[in-house]
Amino acid sequence: MDPLTCEMARGWVDEAKTFYIQVGKRIALAEFSNLRGMFSEGELYIFVLNCEGVMLAHGVNERFVGKDFIDIKDSEGKHFIKEIIDTAVEKGSGCVEYKWYHPRTKQILPKVVYFEKVDNLIICGGAYDVATYGHSLP
Repeated sequence: MDPLTCEMARGWVDEAKTFYIQVGKRIALAEFSNLRGMFSEGELYIFVLNCEGVMLAHGVNERFVGKDFIDIKDSEGKHFIKEIIDTAVEKGSGCVEYKWYHPRTKQILPKVVYFEKVDNLIICGGAYDVATYGHSLP
């Protein structure tokens, strides 16, 4: 896992966490799901899970909101959502790498998600692995 990619994702989550603390849950979740909002920039976006794996906000696909993601697997069969939840509950934060479809390149690429548990939410931000992809920001 490229530490630079994890740090990029961490910065994005730190901004989202600060926003959540400032404006509260209802407004923050709405903004995190806003496709043209301040937390959706190119391939970087915020998504939020509860500790049971239900998607509470998603910066790219609002149809995911309210859906159970606990059993979602990446292209290699890794239960990365379950790993995010387990780590967040046990340690409070962390990084998980998984393989995910990149809409621009149309390839399955390594992606790193940094996440942090805040109250009963897990705020997540991912970036494609800089070492593999070459860059992450649009």
